[in-house]
Amino acid sequence: MRTCFLPLAMLLLSSLAHAQDATGYQCALDEVSRRVEVFYETGSTVPCEVQYFKDTEMPGERQILWRAQNEEGYCEARAAEFVEKLRATGWTCWAAGDSEAGDEADDTDALAPAEQEIEITEAETPSSN
Repeated sequence: MRTCFLPLAMLLLSSLAHAQDATGYQCALDEVSRRVEVFYETGSTVPCEVQYFKDTEMPGERQILWRAQNEEGYCEARAAEFVEKLRATGWTCWAAGDSEAGDEADDTDALAPAEQEIEITEAETPSSN
């Protein structure tokens, strides 16, 4: 009987570990990107974790910076403070999913063709004496 219970318990625990909601920030400095995310159990604000991702240097790896079991708002406050420290050192950070941040970094208009036609004339070559 116990041998049947153990695999079922392991399956339930692993599904709970993957059933999380997340909110966070995306940061960039030159060609380097970072993420700071607050993960919650689905439908709850605690327990929570603040996770830090160095996407450019270590893709797929994460660091857990803080955890809270009972105090609501703790993870959000720690994440916001950490992001402010990143900003103070030159990083540009925005809330994940914030469309305004994408607009700031979007230079598509600079690459768009000019609206006015530009006439190109052959350059005069200097005459040789």
